[in-house]
Amino acid sequence: MTNKELQEGEYKLFRDFLEQQCGIVLGDNKQYLVKSRLGPLMHRFNIATLSELVGKTLSPFERQLRSAVIDAMTTNETLWFRDTYPYELLKKQILPELEKSCRTLKIWSAASSSGQEPYSIAMTGLEYQQSRPGAFSLGLNILGTDISNAMLEHCQRAEYDGLALSRGLSPERRSRFFEDSGNGMMRVKDFVRKNVSFRHLNLLDSYTLLGKFDIIFCRNVLIYFSPDLKAKIIKQFAQSLNPRGYLFLGASESISSVNNDFEMLRCNPGIIYRKKV
Repeated sequence: MTNKELQEGEYKLFRDFLEQQCGIVLGDNKQYLVKSRLGPLMHRFNIATLSELVGKTLSPFERQLRSAVIDAMTTNETLWFRDTYPYELLKKQILPELEKSCRTLKIWSAASSSGQEPYSIAMTGLEYQQSRPGAFSLGLNILGTDISNAMLEHCQRAEYDGLALSRGLSPERRSRFFEDSGNGMMRVKDFVRKNVSFRHLNLLDSYTLLGKFDIIFCRNVLIYFSPDLKAKIIKQFAQSLNPRGYLFLGASESISSVNNDFEMLRCNPGIIYRKKV
């Protein structure tokens, strides 16, 4: 066995640990994912084998290592304005409807990763305000949450390299919403960042202290959870939304079989969910 191999029993223990800690369910043949995500931590923590690293992770006393492992296993690549249609729906359908409420617009990005989604939402809101002077005069309030502290620090820095900026961001938006911060990095401008805040949250925990939202984004996340945990999370989303609030999921995700609190709206393109009254 090489230094990056796991025995079947070790892999099963790690799978159980990951599901218990953050709800992510690994399949039977995802050892390659564990090796690729945790391999760099062996050097960082001076651990000789993946087997030893997993063994230490299971110890409740290795808090720093456990946190790094969860960060590594829950961090996914993302991009700006992913799939395009959610942001077009915001501009053309949802924001015009919510504008009538005459209150602060509250949107939650429930798995903010490295920040592209919440900042894309903020940019969309600002573009809408530009096209509709006076809209949402009480402000935009976008909250990004994530289980990874490393990702949250990245979000708060709001700095991105050329490769990250090339993924879904138009030259026009790059020019309007970013500024040069040196060393080949670009930073989200202050007038965008002031509308966005970040905090740590495990989706398995309570959302009560977050308050109520008009819109929740949780895209391409629920596919990693078991059906029972998925149902629990969706129920909590419903409790966190204002009446007739909206839920955006990933293009391949559906909640019709696990929850009756939402009605599904077919758009062209895409599907969104609206909380029932």
